[in-house]
Amino acid sequence: MKGSKILLVDDEIVFTTNMSRLLVNRGYQVTAVNSGDAAVKELENDDFDVVVLDLKMPGMDGIATLKEIKKLDLFTQTLILTGHGSIDSALDAVRLGAYDYLTKPCEIDDLVSKIECAWQKKDEHIKEEIQENVQKIIESPHSVFDLYPSKDNNPLASPNKIGARNHLSPAPLFFDKIFGR
Repeated sequence: MKGSKILLVDDEIVFTTNMSRLLVNRGYQVTAVNSGDAAVKELENDDFDVVVLDLKMPGMDGIATLKEIKKLDLFTQTLILTGHGSIDSALDAVRLGAYDYLTKPCEIDDLVSKIECAWQKKDEHIKEEIQENVQKIIESPHSVFDLYPSKDNNPLASPNKIGARNHLSPAPLFFDKIFGR
């Protein structure tokens, strides 16, 4: 979706600079970093819809970075970029939870198409989680306290959870009043 936040991770500075410019011109918000460590730090501090991740990087490579991203349990999708000779590694990344992969060099239209599909997958995942939570609350209204334990430990106030950042959802405060918590 246009306006989506993209984290572009590749050690090739020329590639990230050029690809960022092309994606921005197509309406995306792009943050580019040049290492796996920098990607993890960005993801800990900001929400992204799609991560475009190169497999071959010095230091923390793409597979290690993907594993760290998965540990963060974010509402984001990861798209792998790989050279022609490393298709097996890209397939390993997909088995580890990446959305899909593209071989480099890639056409911007191919990348945009994959980003759009990854964004749709992310959107579906969020909708499913919301539906599951609503169903739990309908079945047992007290379960809202399990889903949203307190205003100080609100999962909606944590990074990357359904897009709500640095503010509290009114639902736990409302239920605190109803149930006298």
